[in-house]
Amino acid sequence: MPRSRQQNTASEIYFAAQNSKDLYERIRVALSLLDVMGIPIYIAWFIWRGRFVSPRSWFGFPIWLVASFLLHRDNPKTLGMRADNLWAATKQATIVYGIFAIGLLLKGIALRQGSLLPPNYRSFGRMWAYFAFCLLQQIALNSFLMNRLVSLISSRWLASIAAGGIFAALHWPNPVLVPLTFIGGTAMAWMFARVRNILPLAAGQALLGSLAWWAFPIAWHHMLRVGPGYYLPYLH
Repeated sequence: MPRSRQQNTASEIYFAAQNSKDLYERIRVALSLLDVMGIPIYIAWFIWRGRFVSPRSWFGFPIWLVASFLLHRDNPKTLGMRADNLWAATKQATIVYGIFAIGLLLKGIALRQGSLLPPNYRSFGRMWAYFAFCLLQQIALNSFLMNRLVSLISSRWLASIAAGGIFAALHWPNPVLVPLTFIGGTAMAWMFARVRNILPLAAGQALLGSLAWWAFPIAWHHMLRVGPGYYLPYLH
C-alpha cells in the first residue's frame, strides 16, 4: 500500500476513534445529568405523593440505581463497597463524625433533653434496621449522586455542596433535619470523594441520626419525619 494511502487510513481510524470517544462522553454527561436531576425528583414525588397513590412505585428507585450503575460501568471500588481502604475511611469518618457528635451532645445537654433513648436504640433489631436504612441512603447519596456530580463538576467542594443541598431538600419540611442534613450531607459527600467507602459513613450517619433525635425536642422534629408525614400526629 502506498505511504500516502497508509497515512490517510491511519488518520481516518484516529478521527473515527475520536468521534466515538466524543459521542460516548456526550452520552455519559447526558446520563449523569438525567440521574442528578431525575432521581431527586422521583424520590420527592414518592415521599409527597407516590407512596399514597402507588405504594409499589418505590421499586422504581432500586431499578433506576442498578440501571445507572450498569450504564456507567460502576464497580465495587467506585461505589465505595470495598475493604481495602476501610481503615483510612474509618479514621476520616471518626474525626468528622466525632466533631458533629460532640456538637449534638452539647446541644442536647443545653436543651436538657435527659436520658431518653431514640426508638432505634431500644432493640437490637431496630438498630440493625436503622443502620440498613442509613446504608441505603449512603448508596443513594454517594455511590449514586456524588459519583455523578463529581463527573460533572470539577470542584470537589462544589459537588459536595450540591449533594448536600439535594439531600437536605428531600428532608423538607422538617426544621431540624433540613439544616442538619445539609451540613451532614455535604460532609459525607466530601468524605466519600476523598476516600470512597460507604460503610463507615453509614455507621456514622446512624449514630448522628440517633443523637439528633435525642438532642432536639420531639415537638421540633416530629420523630424525624419528612414530607407530609411531618404534619401527622405523633406520640411522645
